Amino acid sequence: MALPLMSILPGLFRAVRVLGVGGVFGLHLMAQNRPTVSPVPQDRPVAIPAAEAWLAGATLAPEFRVPPTRDAWAERRAEVRATLEGLLGPLPPRPARPAVTTLLREDRSGYRFEKFTFDNGAGATVAGYLFIPSHLRGPAPAVLYCHWHGGQYDVGKDEMLRTNAVPEPAGPALARKGFVVIGIDAYCFGERNGQGPGGPAEKGSAGEMTASKFQLWAGRTLWGMILRDDRMALDYLASRPEVDPKRIGVTGISMGATRTWWLMALDERLRAGVAVACMTRYTDLVREGGLKAHGIYYFVPGMLRHFDTEAVMALAAPRPMLFMTGGRDSGSPVSGIARLEPPIREAYRLYGAEASFESRLYPELGHVYTPEMWERTQAWLERYLRP
Repeated sequence: MALPLMSILPGLFRAVRVLGVGGVFGLHLMAQNRPTVSPVPQDRPVAIPAAEAWLAGATLAPEFRVPPTRDAWAERRAEVRATLEGLLGPLPPRPARPAVTTLLREDRSGYRFEKFTFDNGAGATVAGYLFIPSHLRGPAPAVLYCHWHGGQYDVGKDEMLRTNAVPEPAGPALARKGFVVIGIDAYCFGERNGQGPGGPAEKGSAGEMTASKFQLWAGRTLWGMILRDDRMALDYLASRPEVDPKRIGVTGISMGATRTWWLMALDERLRAGVAVACMTRYTDLVREGGLKAHGIYYFVPGMLRHFDTEAVMALAAPRPMLFMTGGRDSGSPVSGIARLEPPIREAYRLYGAEASFESRLYPELGHVYTPEMWERTQAWLERYLRP
């Protein structure tokens, strides 16, 4: 784990580094699924010597490898998932179905809009939105939409009604295409901004820091609690009569993307996912000085003693998973993509499902969601969630 970067990049990749600001990276697959990266200026070193020293001084897991047979992988896969659940901490058990209060129902153009809340059983009330297509003729495919961070603590689930992260309001757009869509405020966002242990006096990053500290003292992680709420939203979504529980997908950008691939790893009910930005390999993030690009909510103590994020992402196999990332993002070094892609692809190969994993690099882009990416997101969900 502490080897010099140039000695560990796969042979097909050139030495690359990230130039821009933001938090994206990526891997653009050619027609033959061969990854490619663009040349970049060599005006600074790829790795930071201090980071190498810190990595060398820590006890980190050896390189993660997918076993050569499906049976062996099934056993290892179960071990990885159990380890992840343990690292997130002893999270409070989820009820079989959240006790939901519907606050608003409103017919809009092409869909019905509902606002709801539920008690998460851990001291917090979670607010969310539901978008139900008009004129359904039976249970429909559905999407769990995970909002981003972006320092926009006041936005949260309202991202689904705006164009600040996605090129068009994602909730109405997907509902008009026939998907039932759900999204909630993550801890410290939207209606939960200022609802942490410090109360209304602590909002924004201060509230996020306090919430994280509290969860650590309680022996669990803020990240685990965020994912727990997402899974409660999924519980509710799957229980709705308008939804086919066998055709539920998940998507998001940035923090929403990281939520997406972690949820795909932990919950088999999710049948397809699309993650825009944040296909990050944590060790490479350290090497390239990118830890500052991610908030405190993001970190899981002890994880690198077991494996890096290729182990998490590989758990999605053989379910369809699309990553789209920009090459100029300090929060998702391209060098890490070179390490992530081969083991993930190997997991899909064991199931004969190579085409169900796709990872695209946009070399000149930063932490953005372009119209072309949005079209690909919708096409992926249509392809894999329709009957």
